[in-house]
Amino acid sequence: MTDAVLATKGITKSFGALTASKDISLDLRAGEIHALIGPNGAGKSTLIKQITGSLRPNSGNVIFGGTNVTTLSAAARARLGMGRTFQISALAMDYTVLQNVVLGALGQRGGVFRLFNRVMKDQELLTIADQALEQVGLSDVRNTRTSELSHGRRRQLEVAVALTLKPRAFLMDEPMAGLGTEGTAQMVALLDRLRVQAPILLIEHDMDAVFALADRISVLVYGQIIATGTAAEIRANPQVREAYLGEEALT
Repeated sequence: MTDAVLATKGITKSFGALTASKDISLDLRAGEIHALIGPNGAGKSTLIKQITGSLRPNSGNVIFGGTNVTTLSAAARARLGMGRTFQISALAMDYTVLQNVVLGALGQRGGVFRLFNRVMKDQELLTIADQALEQVGLSDVRNTRTSELSHGRRRQLEVAVALTLKPRAFLMDEPMAGLGTEGTAQMVALLDRLRVQAPILLIEHDMDAVFALADRISVLVYGQIIATGTAAEIRANPQVREAYLGEEALT
């Protein structure tokens, strides 16, 4: 089996009587997109929080690049190359596109944000930021205030910020959310290119996008993985059909 870039081993998390994650083991391999799907309330975002370090599991481990990172903070994991985009935008809306990406690059360096004007004159940070913007197709709006961007372009900007971390893996929480047909097509094309640079663990409700992109799909229901396989295997799985996808998603 291919060595995993990222893996969870028996992750379990409870909130009182509610078990949000139950003995979850999955992995992310080089060059792939592994989609995590499931109904609302299945525990997808809770699992991502445990992987990225903003929530500590009750038991189990997170292995990243062969290292057990279960006790590391979210910032420490990010500096190791765990790049995350959020279901709800975490961008600074009053800053320009370039400023947002420069601050991402500063975070990867481990720098402290003190004098903004000085940071924006740092040629190394500017080069990293411009390269990320070019990669996601936002160079033409580098000096635009982020609040003036369309929703789809803000999603692209989040990816650019993640790219400044020099990611070894991406974790993306519903990057298609709120996008129209054109925006979704652009995001699908971008993610398809990015998997070559770093594999992607993708949470997504847009099943057309999932089936177009994913090398493997894991289905999470009531905090448990009920199936993992290729798109064809997931489509044909009667347990998945009953629990989540339904007939219409499988035709």
